[in-house]
Order: sequence, then C-alpha cells, then structure tokens
Amino acid sequence: MKRHLVISTSIELVRIAPDKIVYIASDGNYSTLMQADNEVRMLSHQLGEIARMIDNQLGKDGENFMRLGRSLIINSSYVYYINIPQQKLILSDATSFSHTVSASKEVLKQLKEQLEG
Repeated sequence: MKRHLVISTSIELVRIAPDKIVYIASDGNYSTLMQADNEVRMLSHQLGEIARMIDNQLGKDGENFMRLGRSLIINSSYVYYINIPQQKLILSDATSFSHTVSASKEVLKQLKEQLEG
C-alpha cells in the first residue's frame, strides 16, 4: 500500500499522497502546502517539523522531497525550469499546473547540479 503523509493538529488532519504535494513554503509559524490539484492548505506546523514528518513517515517514498534553504520544501519530480540569475524555479506537471517560486541563487545552483548529476 502506498504511504501517505499525515499532518495532524488538535482540530484537523491532512492525509496526502506524496506525489500530490508540489511544494511546502514557510509562512512564519505556519506552512503553506500547494497540492497538484492547485488546492492550497495552511498548516499550523513550521517547515522544520514538516521536514521531520516527511523523513519519519515516508521513508523511501519521501526521497523526492528536497529542502531548499529555510523557507521551501519541493517535490523534485515537479521541477520544470530553473533560472539561477533570476532566482526563479518553476514547478509543473506540464499539463494542469505551473507554480513559480523564488529561491536564492546558491540554492538553485545546488538544485540544478543535483538534478544534472
């Protein structure tokens, strides 16, 4: 059976398949989860906590997730375009969604090298 990421608080629970997560961005003490169906979900967990949940719950199914700096976790299977000078990263499935996020030049350079390797 395919694993799911389960993020729970005292009042809600989100259970989502890893391939449905495009990225998770830091938003102060909260995080914003962008789904492949373009649904946006606000989570009352900091990014570091979510990174630990991904590691603990998904194991090998979580290896596509990459932490980019302090403010972003991406699903690397959706990386479509990287432009280092413009600090631009486009995450897309090339059919139904395209999300542009920004990251530091150094982080994007490292991501590009990882994906090329």
